Amino acid sequence: MAKDKQHNGTASQPFWFAQAMKQEQGAQPNVLTSDIQTDICIVGGGYTGLWTAINIKQQQPDLDVVIIDKGLCGSGASGRNGGCMLTWSTKYLSMKKLYGEEEAARLVAASEQAVYELEAFCQAHNIDAQLRRHGALYTATSPAQEGSMTSVMAALNEKALNSWQAWQADKVKRAAGSDLHSEGFYSPAAGSVQPAMLVRGLKRVAEELGVIIYENTPMESINTEVPVTISTPQGEIYARKVVLALNAWMTEQFPEFRRSVVLVSSDMAITRPMPDKLASIGLEDGKAVVDSRTFVHYYRTTPDGRLMLGKGGNHFSFANRISPVFDEPSRYQSLLRGAFDRFFPTLKAEKFVATWTGASDRSVTGMPFFGRMKQNPDIIYGLGYSGNGVVQTWMGGKILSAMVLDLDNEWSRCGLTTGPKGYFPPEPFRWTGAMLVRNAIRRKEAAEDAGKTPLWLDKQLAKLANAAGKADKA
Repeated sequence: MAKDKQHNGTASQPFWFAQAMKQEQGAQPNVLTSDIQTDICIVGGGYTGLWTAINIKQQQPDLDVVIIDKGLCGSGASGRNGGCMLTWSTKYLSMKKLYGEEEAARLVAASEQAVYELEAFCQAHNIDAQLRRHGALYTATSPAQEGSMTSVMAALNEKALNSWQAWQADKVKRAAGSDLHSEGFYSPAAGSVQPAMLVRGLKRVAEELGVIIYENTPMESINTEVPVTISTPQGEIYARKVVLALNAWMTEQFPEFRRSVVLVSSDMAITRPMPDKLASIGLEDGKAVVDSRTFVHYYRTTPDGRLMLGKGGNHFSFANRISPVFDEPSRYQSLLRGAFDRFFPTLKAEKFVATWTGASDRSVTGMPFFGRMKQNPDIIYGLGYSGNGVVQTWMGGKILSAMVLDLDNEWSRCGLTTGPKGYFPPEPFRWTGAMLVRNAIRRKEAAEDAGKTPLWLDKQLAKLANAAGKADKA
């Protein structure tokens, strides 16, 4: 759910969202101003909430479905992420330990199929989300990172699940537009998308299906008795069932989840359009490029020739508070600038036209989790996407709709539906530990970048954050 201020969501809009909203100039948000009753109320109008509503309406169109959002749909994490369409294939080893071999294999296949389903959905519903299914390239940018994908590639091969191709170093350098890359694996089941245009497109489709959406309508409180009552500034909602699709904002009103996730920033920067310069270094499509750090660098181009670069694992929020840092230009511009110049030395003169920050809700396992509230099983939740949500929320919508409709299928029985798989320590130990591990990772990777041997203690501390990586390490 959005943290931006109200009044049409004009305050502190990050680059993608501001770009998307220019296409809706003059449109006024629908605000709840009276008490209502509904079959299902979804709290949160980002990817998770919208996919859930769409799935419900596609299966049972006669149900009344309402979505409320604190700001405008997508002005939270859904409209400000990097727009990289990545899958769970590189997390197969982790999922195998968590859910068993067969379920892990099913989730890998489902996550890759979701890329194609998402593309087909946009085509069928005329959503111009600048979606380019040009694949993903996972790389090594230092000798220490080389070979880190060996184990997960072998495991995927053993199950005949592997969509990844090992590329020679020279091909990786050309495709990634940077000589910094020394090793790489490419999968066609990936790509990039303008994330805010996607979420605004999903809003339109949901409304066309009959979903009623109230924006600038924050949930002030929830009474978990039957019927569930949600209080908003100008009206109450009486709902038979409720879906909480708040993601990083879940911890604001539900203390029981404060140790289930840790809120951490992902920071992004984008350049002016420069298609000729990008073509000169080989960046001519929309593939996502991700390195093999724990808190990865990721980058991709846009159809108009901009270059977006992001870096995860920067600001860790004490007590999981949604602080102003998540709604401001990045405080880590020097880190972004340094990474950009290392990747693209010939583009050093290019300035960033915008930087922004997003809140990522990282779980202990690096995987999202879904479940029913103990107070009332008709209140269902899902969160913890851990920085992998553009594609994964498509599956989240399948899971939550199956749960809210009480279906007995592969999604309701999914290994992800048993709630949190672990908890972080209480404060101040969590934040102190997070800082200790983050700083150790930074020192370790800086040493590796310089061709030096990291300190033994830094290597041991860094292992504590292995679940945060985009790919399971060897």
